[in-house]
Amino acid sequence: MKYIENHSTDPRYNLAFEEYVFKNLELEDGYVLLWRNEPSIIIGKNQNSVEEINMEFVKENNVHVVRRITGGGAVYHDLGNLNFSFITKAGDIGEIDFKTYTIPVLRALEKLGIPCELSGRNDITIDGKKFSGIAQSVIKGRVLNHGTLLFNSQLDVLSNALNVKRDKIESKGVKSVASRVTNIKPYVKEDIDVLEFRDLILKNIFEYENKPIEKYELTEEDKKAIQQMVDERYGTWEWNFGRSPEFNYKGYKRFAGGGVEVRLHVENGLIDNCKIYGDFFGTGDIGVLEENFKGVRYDEESVKEMLKDFPVGKYLGRISEEEFLMCLFDN
Repeated sequence: MKYIENHSTDPRYNLAFEEYVFKNLELEDGYVLLWRNEPSIIIGKNQNSVEEINMEFVKENNVHVVRRITGGGAVYHDLGNLNFSFITKAGDIGEIDFKTYTIPVLRALEKLGIPCELSGRNDITIDGKKFSGIAQSVIKGRVLNHGTLLFNSQLDVLSNALNVKRDKIESKGVKSVASRVTNIKPYVKEDIDVLEFRDLILKNIFEYENKPIEKYELTEEDKKAIQQMVDERYGTWEWNFGRSPEFNYKGYKRFAGGGVEVRLHVENGLIDNCKIYGDFFGTGDIGVLEENFKGVRYDEESVKEMLKDFPVGKYLGRISEEEFLMCLFDN
């Protein structure tokens, strides 16, 4: 097994980096990656991004939203969280197997005196509290097993960023499961930071493998290919939001100018159908406004841009644009 250093904290680059190693590098004994992200929500490949995040909080706090290539639920990353990736040959394994590929991490944590266990299908816990969620992909004889290690993350931000009211959204996307979470740092006897923790984890992983730490250096061609993946996929709205499963949204609010109910059907991140109901008094044909929602991205900036040509008051009377947007994007 070889270790590939990655000092980037950009989640778009880091997920591209991981996928590139997984799918393109020559695979002998495998690779291990240890990496960190700036504040971000990493969405499972089969999830509805809108359904998983608190959009208002995410925007206000500059939290990235990036989709990964493995399944499972949404997870929060920040610089107090350490991510691990193991990329190995699949051998005879043709299905997801979390236990086999998580043992090196478990053993490394145990050597640091952390009383942890693999719980359920894909979580690692301390005292019944989750500090690691694991996901996996098996492709063409290769296995990618990766997960989080909440070392000293801002758990209040985690809670707010993933705190979503799903009663307004109906979709077939995989839902995240709420869990009690904890940081690792309070359980570590030594006073260490996340980077020292990373180094200890790396050391203990290779000790478990009974091998010295051997590093692999990416070529310039490798780095260019990774950046191309960022530019064409991981850094795009189409990948991070447009690939969400189709869903229906229903929002209702009552204001001084009347009640407004909006129903949307969204497919590939684009509004496919819009219906607006209520007891408001507008002079314009509401059907004209509804029709112009078709093909618009389901995000606030795109809708605001579209509404520049459609003064809301003409169609909704005393309902302001700000109030109307609350019906469309209220999480």
